[in-house]
Amino acid sequence: MEEKHRELMKELQSLLSVEQVTQNETALLQHGGDESYHAPVLPACIAYPKTTEEVQHIVRTAKKYRMPVIPYGRGTSLEGHVIPHEGGITVDFALMDQILEIRDSDFLVKVQPGVTRSQLNKELKKHGLFFTVDPGADATLGGMAATNASGTTSVKYGVMRDQVRDLEVVTAEGTIIHTGSEAVKSSSGYHLNGLFVGSEGTLGCFTELTLRVYGIPESIMAARVTFPSVSDAVGGVVTLLQSGIEIARVELVDEPSMQQVNKHMETSYKEMPTLFLELHGNEAGLAQDVDFMKTIMEEHACESIDFEMETAGRNQLWEARHNLAYAYVHGYPGKKLMVTDVCLPISQLAGAVAHAREELNRLELVGGIVGHVGDGNFHVLLMIDLNDSEEMKNAAELNENIVYYALARGGTCTGEHGVGIGKKKYQEEEHGPALAVMEKIKQALDPEEIMNPNKIIRTKRGDEADETVRTN
Repeated sequence: MEEKHRELMKELQSLLSVEQVTQNETALLQHGGDESYHAPVLPACIAYPKTTEEVQHIVRTAKKYRMPVIPYGRGTSLEGHVIPHEGGITVDFALMDQILEIRDSDFLVKVQPGVTRSQLNKELKKHGLFFTVDPGADATLGGMAATNASGTTSVKYGVMRDQVRDLEVVTAEGTIIHTGSEAVKSSSGYHLNGLFVGSEGTLGCFTELTLRVYGIPESIMAARVTFPSVSDAVGGVVTLLQSGIEIARVELVDEPSMQQVNKHMETSYKEMPTLFLELHGNEAGLAQDVDFMKTIMEEHACESIDFEMETAGRNQLWEARHNLAYAYVHGYPGKKLMVTDVCLPISQLAGAVAHAREELNRLELVGGIVGHVGDGNFHVLLMIDLNDSEEMKNAAELNENIVYYALARGGTCTGEHGVGIGKKKYQEEEHGPALAVMEKIKQALDPEEIMNPNKIIRTKRGDEADETVRTN
């Protein structure tokens, strides 16, 4: 194996440059894991391509040596997507970070995969535009497309899959393809955009993305609303959605999480189930929406409503939601943050959140619950001691119980984090016979099983890697 790695390094360095391929120990450690609780594994080497053609060279060389290829953005994934269980070549897109084109009249941008969302929005602001998908972390757009990321604004603008018009992809065979076009719609051929977005690097490497962008709203109004129960809060959201009010964001934070925020930020927010909302529109329309929203919230027994229209005030209002994960991390030193998510029909959300809190209490685990309640997605922020086998066992049980509760009610095991290795075991339960169709697609597009193996789809090579992880 050592000889194979030396030959691989030599060939890659001749195709790229010596500086673009490394086995530096620190770099290997940085690329061996992500922000999840899953154990890291080091890649054989890291390649930093600058062009699509260089990615093509990397993939073709990997195919020749039958070495895995693991696309890597910023390592912010939460289910072990970038962990190279079989070693292989981690392809870091940090040097492919150019905004190639902004077409404001078409509301389109063309970017390389290493561009981050904050980098893009900084440039778009000059044109009166913004990119909507906000997963929280300053992730790369290639990684966000790979996991079909979403976030707080998805209730109004949709998820990553809704923003992708076209992808340039280097397939496992080393072929460069385009999955879509620049047109608003098409009835031509299979919907390859939908297939590749969310494929988590298992079908190819994204080298260019054409994305939809939006005009910056004329007016933005934010609000924080407290309720006596989670059920009341979710009921208010359902009525808001039915009313036709243009909600851009609507986030739920449960009572224990508000307590944690007050401890961390030294604030005195009401420690009750809380909705954080944001409305986008024009000034006249927003005034009407705010009055209507007040009426709806009062019908659902809200305790208080705080509005904020100025930018500074809105930022301060959202601090509690944005700082929640940090509040738990700093509040429990020595423990690791584990984040899991599921998504259900909105009518089932209140019951799911209540069930998750009951399970947290029953298993005596520390954690908070937050949710993108406008689209039925919620997260459990769990603080665990990785060295405590009983706590790890309870955390796994909690995760499984939350997932099976969602699946039994028409939901999914992950609304936006993706499958990776953490949610792979639930794929058969969720998809049934359709999983076999996915396996056939994987086999057809990646017969050598080199593209991020052991993720999403169970394969022969993946089974061998699983066994290696278990025995080690």
